[in-house]
Amino acid sequence: MMFETWWLLALPLVFGLGWMAARLDVRQLISEQGALPRSYFKGLNFLLNEQPDQAIDAFIEVARLDPETTELHFALAALFRRRGETERAIRVHQNLATRPDLPEPEREHALYELGQDFLRAGLLDRAEESLRRLMSGPYAASAKRVLLELYEVEKEWQKAIDAARELQALDKKDYSLQIAQFCCELAQDALQRKRPEDAVKWLHQAVEENPANVRAPILLGDVAFAAGDARAALGHWLGIERQDASFLPLVAERVVKAYAGLGEQGVALDWLRGLLKGNLAPELLDVAFKTELELNGPEAATRLMREQLRRQPTLLALTKYFEAQAAGMVPADAVAGNGGETLAGTDESADSDKAKETTAIRDLLQLRTRNLARYTCRECGFRARLFYWQCPGCNRWETYAPRRSEALG
Repeated sequence: MMFETWWLLALPLVFGLGWMAARLDVRQLISEQGALPRSYFKGLNFLLNEQPDQAIDAFIEVARLDPETTELHFALAALFRRRGETERAIRVHQNLATRPDLPEPEREHALYELGQDFLRAGLLDRAEESLRRLMSGPYAASAKRVLLELYEVEKEWQKAIDAARELQALDKKDYSLQIAQFCCELAQDALQRKRPEDAVKWLHQAVEENPANVRAPILLGDVAFAAGDARAALGHWLGIERQDASFLPLVAERVVKAYAGLGEQGVALDWLRGLLKGNLAPELLDVAFKTELELNGPEAATRLMREQLRRQPTLLALTKYFEAQAAGMVPADAVAGNGGETLAGTDESADSDKAKETTAIRDLLQLRTRNLARYTCRECGFRARLFYWQCPGCNRWETYAPRRSEALG
């Protein structure tokens, strides 16, 4: 009985305490709202009225009076940057970074965001200056990643190598693929400056960084071929088959030129025919067709393309088939009689009509396939007529498949 009495007395007490706590929370909320500066509401009003310049001025005043509002500025600046209004984002972040009363973590955050603002605006020197101030601390890894992106844009490949090595140690992530590509970029720069010895040094370093790198042996073959050593060049190019045979289409034309320099065009043609049986890349098909046509004439080129169509019918193979047929026919105007009139009823007239039909089909197919086969990035889907080691769309390295695809669109 006493237990029930205590419960009856406790229930009103608990209810009263809850009511008092709720009243205190409401009063605290009203007090906090009343303590907000008028500039805060002015800034919101400017935003609602689509007056972002005045809103920035108002929110800067809020930040000066109340440091707790810095998150509002970060969010506002991020919105400006996403909208492409980088000047406004820079203005907000600069104000935050130069405030003497701002806590150090917030200042580092502002510097990091400021560096990205400058990078987006194309002010690369100022972006590097801001990010270089963050080489230690919680934003060090993020700043170095942005710096790496910046150095790639500037084509500062040595700095990019250094930044990638630092990130590799800091993130415990493998950057060997990127570092090897940076070495290849330095090698190409050296070749443009007519310094093949430096190019070879960088290419060997690329192979050390990433033994699976295919670009380095391709360039080493280019160096050897330019020096007049076709046999050494072939050693580099044909050796790619041991690394990744799918990249052989990229060197097919080079291999043909090297064998031609050695007087061994037949060996090149046999090599191409063998590849076509297992690799139906458009690049191989084009080189094999040209080589067969040059060495053995239109009839042999027609037979080669007919075999190719049986293995795998493609528009490109069909185009080459009609190109070979058209190449072996007498032009229509060559069988014209006096005054430009054809000799009706003769074999020459029939040949002329067939040549016209074949030429028309060839021209139509060439027009259809001219922009059909493209290299496609596996990451972003960017399509291009040329092969790129770095995708122009997403800036990723080695994302292009080494063969074009006949994709419509």
